[in-house]
Amino acid sequence: MTSEAVAARSEVLARIADEQRARRRLFRGKFAAVWLVLIGGLLLLLSATGNIDPDWFRRWAPYILEGTWTTLIICVSSIILATGLALLGALGRMSRHAVVYSVSSLYVSIVRGTPLLVQLYFVYYGLPEVGVVLPGLYAGIIALSFNYGAYMTEIFRAGIEAVPRGQREAAEALGMPESLIMRRIVLPQAIRIVIPAIGNEFIAMIKDSALVSTISVTELLWRARRVGTREFQTLQAMLLAALVYWILTIIFSFFQERLERRMARSDR
Repeated sequence: MTSEAVAARSEVLARIADEQRARRRLFRGKFAAVWLVLIGGLLLLLSATGNIDPDWFRRWAPYILEGTWTTLIICVSSIILATGLALLGALGRMSRHAVVYSVSSLYVSIVRGTPLLVQLYFVYYGLPEVGVVLPGLYAGIIALSFNYGAYMTEIFRAGIEAVPRGQREAAEALGMPESLIMRRIVLPQAIRIVIPAIGNEFIAMIKDSALVSTISVTELLWRARRVGTREFQTLQAMLLAALVYWILTIIFSFFQERLERRMARSDR
């Protein structure tokens, strides 16, 4: 291929890439415009009906927004503990030891067969009857970790099983013990596989963390409900709380998408 042909081909590819970028920018612009129109229309409708009071927001929004930090503490702590439980549960579900397999399977079955709210009440209200008294914050973290750990167990198990069997066999042929194979070969690849699913679970946990307000944890929803009830402005308080939850999910969804794209590029 001559240099002129190479230059012409490069110019065509560059023009196609520019057109694709322009189409993406146009699509994103239309997307943002539709969101702004719909959200702006909803706010104008609520304001026209007298359901939006700017003075109320200036007075009470800082108090409600302080609960966001408690919500984030609960979610981050819970996802860390849930990840540890999920890893242990996945290894137990894959174990050939009958007792270990039975315990991990019972854990998954009980959690997936009962509502999260029941588990939360059990930890906060039930355990004190046997002498285990926990503050609301710790009870909420334990209940969320216990619940999400069971669901993430299957995610980790699928990730571990997705690692090609040939890599284990090659390591066994080199004389590596099973524990070292799992720690150095299987788990690093499995964690890489399950990271996107863990991100989805964390986003879901942000919303489910609102349930800890039922045991008097002063997080975002608890503060919004308290102010809304006292000021007879429940609609405004719930709108503000919903907006914060929505923004949190958008932020973490954005970073999750960036992480998935980065991992996809490295895989290619």
